[in-house]
Amino acid sequence: MKKFLFRFTLVLLTPVFGWAQEAATPPERRWNFGADANFYFIPDDFFIMPVLKADKNRLHLEARYNYEDRETFSGWIGYNLSGGKKLEYTITPMIGGVVGLSNGIAPGLEFTLTLNRFELYNESEYFVDFNTNENNFFYSWVDFTYAPTDWLWVGISGQRTRLYQSDLDIQRGLLVGGGYKSWELTTYVYNIGLENPFVLLTLSATF
Repeated sequence: MKKFLFRFTLVLLTPVFGWAQEAATPPERRWNFGADANFYFIPDDFFIMPVLKADKNRLHLEARYNYEDRETFSGWIGYNLSGGKKLEYTITPMIGGVVGLSNGIAPGLEFTLTLNRFELYNESEYFVDFNTNENNFFYSWVDFTYAPTDWLWVGISGQRTRLYQSDLDIQRGLLVGGGYKSWELTTYVYNIGLENPFVLLTLSATF
């Protein structure tokens, strides 16, 4: 009887021990970093748009240069939300400050939706200029890709930016990318068949 009561007590307390162990385990506190170098080869011009990202649990930090305007820096803070099973998602609402040739504030949003080998990525912001409402602008970058393998992806892309002006409100194009370990290289060709096509190369690293 004593052995039976002892075993029965262990069975009852097993979930409690498991819960206590999970509660005692601290959440992951490791920083994750990412860096993008975007090389714009546009007609009669060339510029680089670097982007740095840092994530720790729910916290998201980001820095951009030449994004909202030339010679302009923006710093961002956001909150990461992620989950899903078949349809995985990561959603990050943000707020940023912009200084340089343009000065203002910008609420923004980044999200990634992944279903099997399909992925939809978008980063958007609405820039509010401190000096004049005429410079307020909605920026957006969206990629829709399919990855036939883990190291290769193809897709379509669209950008709405003030850095490159053309007859099109949204620059449309195709993309192909590849990755090796923590490195990725994606080539974009925008405005194919139109008067002002241009190429964008994005080199990305995570560490």
